[in-house]
Amino acid sequence: MLARTLILFSVVVASTLIANERTDAGDPYAMTQVWAHNFSMDRPWHSGYYHQQYAQPLAIVVPPTAHMRQTLSWGVSQNLMYPVHHQFGRSANSPGVGPTGAYRPTPPWPSHTDQFGYNYVRGPW
Repeated sequence: MLARTLILFSVVVASTLIANERTDAGDPYAMTQVWAHNFSMDRPWHSGYYHQQYAQPLAIVVPPTAHMRQTLSWGVSQNLMYPVHHQFGRSANSPGVGPTGAYRPTPPWPSHTDQFGYNYVRGPW
């Protein structure tokens, strides 16, 4: 009985010591957010093509934890993954896009998913 109590006590003490150990599971200095912000300051959030229904680029808002997007190409495979740098902010000016005619239409035979006018932007929440 004494041995069982001693083992139970040592398990409780060991689990308490392990539970009090501090773990950092994230980016404590938010360096990835700083890199994404600096990258997006001098690059447009759109691909240069407009969405056919709206005649302007369409922002697809994704969760702020999304960090990669995949682009697909037909023909010679150019399936690539790119980081999502741009983040939607409440201080964005309206209308947020350029004048009509500043973007290219979707080609009659598109060869890449960037040519459809869908663009990923991380949400602010």
